[in-house]
Amino acid sequence: MSEVTTPRPIALIILAAGQGSRMMSDLPKPLHKLGGMPLIAHALFAGAALEPARIIVVTGHGADAVERAVDDLMPFATCVRQERQLGTGHAVLQAAGALADFEGDALVLYADTPFVSVDTLAAMQAARAQHDVVVLGFDAADPGRYGRLVLDGDTLSRIVEAKDATPDELAITTCNSGLLVADAQTLMRLLADVTNTNAAGEYYLTDVPALAKAQGLRATAILCPEAETLGINSRAELAAAETAFQAAKRAEMLENGVAMQAPETVIFALDTWVGQDAEVEPHVVFGPGVTVENGARIRAFSHLEGCHVSAGAVIGPYARLRPGAEIGNDARIGNFVEVKEAQIGEGAKVNHLSYIGDATVGEGSNIGAGTVTCNYDGVMKHRTTIGRNAFIGSDTMLVAPVTVGHNAMTASGSVITEDIPDGALAIGRAKQVTKPGLAVKLMDRLRAIKASKKD
Repeated sequence: MSEVTTPRPIALIILAAGQGSRMMSDLPKPLHKLGGMPLIAHALFAGAALEPARIIVVTGHGADAVERAVDDLMPFATCVRQERQLGTGHAVLQAAGALADFEGDALVLYADTPFVSVDTLAAMQAARAQHDVVVLGFDAADPGRYGRLVLDGDTLSRIVEAKDATPDELAITTCNSGLLVADAQTLMRLLADVTNTNAAGEYYLTDVPALAKAQGLRATAILCPEAETLGINSRAELAAAETAFQAAKRAEMLENGVAMQAPETVIFALDTWVGQDAEVEPHVVFGPGVTVENGARIRAFSHLEGCHVSAGAVIGPYARLRPGAEIGNDARIGNFVEVKEAQIGEGAKVNHLSYIGDATVGEGSNIGAGTVTCNYDGVMKHRTTIGRNAFIGSDTMLVAPVTVGHNAMTASGSVITEDIPDGALAIGRAKQVTKPGLAVKLMDRLRAIKASKKD
């Protein structure tokens, strides 16, 4: 029986300090969005699948903004700053203090390399059991400016940057992705010996394999598809990456049993989850934080973000679910309805032209067309609570805070400012006054005034 090797504790070091000048943007490169989320989220989420003991993010350009984003995405991550961008080796070395007492491996990732798969990271981690340093490489169709991996069998002798390579080394097509895993303390010790005697005058992380070999340590490389190593350095590359991301996400959804008549028109986010036998009609946009359960239907031209749609619910067409929307089993959210920070109960219906915000709608209730929960007083938000099997008449304004009881009703056109008991009917509209003949007289007068202005 073969012995099972338990992976060592692992720490992620994510490099996010570069300026990204080719993006032509004031926004730091790690914060440009791919699949609805910042680039850095892709590296964080992929690395998190390894269940790391620590996550260290090295920031630099736009550090304040990047650190706020990291805190939102993974509050337990630690950010350290590279005040001067002196190369990748120098950047990784900034994590030394945060890992001073860490006994385990360190995996170096890049905020602008979003497609490295969890399987590839796991393969790197597994290879560490037999090697001191593991580098991720790929066979490049056009090696160009990539660093070359100089291999002797499965032993990685060194990595040569393209600008420092000889003609023979430039002929090598196995290239460096930049990702590396090693014992954390060994990595920091090796980095302390890195110099900047190279064409760029920078401290290269790529010097680590050669330094390891010189100290009698074993380095190797594992290979992944070139598509996984795509780095984002320009708006054009970001657009190409978005196309690739959406194609892969649509294929994943179809493979998982989601029905889509025109998948090429549907936009997904990195963390979108849609269940089996759910149906997504054309031109639907999923922002971050959306889960859709089995058998739900998202109709055309709807936009969802930060929400949960339960089994059997129907959304849209032309509906908007904003963050905090919780749609119950078999509920209906119809055309031109917006829901925000609201719970819609099982079987409830909000079918037409309504805004339901900061509210709870009980199961089986029916919300008439043109209903608005008036939740904002200009300073604070207030909540509306609607009970089970209530009927809200069309064009009702529910001025929060207000409660509508179970089986209660409102008359169409009402402005409701007081709580309605269970089973009661509330009428909150002004008395109608009718003036016979006044409409014709008023219109004749207005037309005369208009005609006089033309003379």
